[in-house]
Amino acid sequence: MLLTKRRMQFLQKLMDLYQKTNLPIHYETLAQTLEVSKWTAYDMLKEIEKLGYLSRSYQVNSKETGRSQVLYVPTAKASQLFEQNLSEDFDPIEWKATVAKINKLLSRLKGSAQTEAIQLMLEETSKVSSRLDFCAYIIGLLLMFLRKLSGKNDYLIHDLVSRAPNNETGMTVFVGMVLGTAIQTLNDEIGVELIEMVSQYFKSILDLTEIEKEMLFDFLIQALRKS
Repeated sequence: MLLTKRRMQFLQKLMDLYQKTNLPIHYETLAQTLEVSKWTAYDMLKEIEKLGYLSRSYQVNSKETGRSQVLYVPTAKASQLFEQNLSEDFDPIEWKATVAKINKLLSRLKGSAQTEAIQLMLEETSKVSSRLDFCAYIIGLLLMFLRKLSGKNDYLIHDLVSRAPNNETGMTVFVGMVLGTAIQTLNDEIGVELIEMVSQYFKSILDLTEIEKEMLFDFLIQALRKS
């Protein structure tokens, strides 16, 4: 059995989805993305799995009691196949556009009600297609929440983030502190969604290059100074 062009297309799209969230992918999600039937996607993923590029896991479907969902994740073999140098792929122009878009969004939501603003930011975050942008939007979401607190903890957070031994630790401190405060004021549904996205953030940031982490940290520091 060979990795045909069509199988490669399915594998590439699954890799793209996985790199965005670092979570196992359900075949129906892939089917919707590629605009094919769920059975076509399932059969194709089974074939790719036999070639060693995917591994499957099972998760209980909360919508259907007692039934499990079949989920797929790319293997090391798949990662090697699509291995790319992320630092070479980094586009500073696209990054500046992302930062500008987040800042514009934060400015527009300044006078919005907290729940409405958070829901809109969560929706925008779910649309991004790269790990770097996803992490930036999560930081933007938490910056928005911090500003809703009327600057009460801005100085303390800025000081702690600035004193962190490295960029990743600084961003972790920021996310942890703001999330802890945010959860106390949100309803259960939004709180759970926010926790899930932050969990994805912590997984995604591990895969960023040092250059990307530096750019992300600089975005955070600049935003805190403006708060």
